[in-house]
Amino acid sequence: MRAAIMPVTPLQQNCSLIWCTQTMRGALIDPGGDLPKLKAGVAKSGVTLEKILITHGHMDHCGEAGVLAEELGLPIEGPHEADRFWISRLEEDGKRYGMNSRSFEPDRWLDDGDTVTVGALTLDVIHCPGHTPGHVIFHHAPSNFAIVGDVLFQGSIGRTDFPMGNHQDLLDAITGKLWPLGDDTTFIPGHGPTSTFGQERKTNAFVSDTALGR
Repeated sequence: MRAAIMPVTPLQQNCSLIWCTQTMRGALIDPGGDLPKLKAGVAKSGVTLEKILITHGHMDHCGEAGVLAEELGLPIEGPHEADRFWISRLEEDGKRYGMNSRSFEPDRWLDDGDTVTVGALTLDVIHCPGHTPGHVIFHHAPSNFAIVGDVLFQGSIGRTDFPMGNHQDLLDAITGKLWPLGDDTTFIPGHGPTSTFGQERKTNAFVSDTALGR
């Protein structure tokens, strides 16, 4: 498995291209905008896209996912259906923030415990509500690797002051669902640099073992 990060939109959201080195087939995770940049990056990589994966329904993560899916004839998988609220208001949010954004209907909503395939790879789907109610993360156990969207960042956690956010749900998702995946798991967050769960357990001001009194 390989991954490349392509930041998009004025919010510098980490769109990830992941692919199977055996088949050179891949997926874009959270193609929120800047579609010419994303298509050029995929072309340069030599990867054949087979689907789009979405972690959650916020505009910077999926505002142009539906447009890209139509242009390239790709299915969209994710997020959890609890984020239908956010996806339904993408056009409204786009106008508010001056960004291209369009609502869409995923080909497949994802639930906790589901799997998604990319080439010969199989990734586990883990529902991690809090930042949004339908947020999911994608975990590839053989690679000790995860794409976590806006659940967790290097040194921080996702905001929970948006509609339908829940701070305790987010803390529970991080400690109860991410930490058990292992300290040596490297993750790509929705914004900013990569880190490991072990590093965040040591140093994150919000969810380190020390911060949580553990």
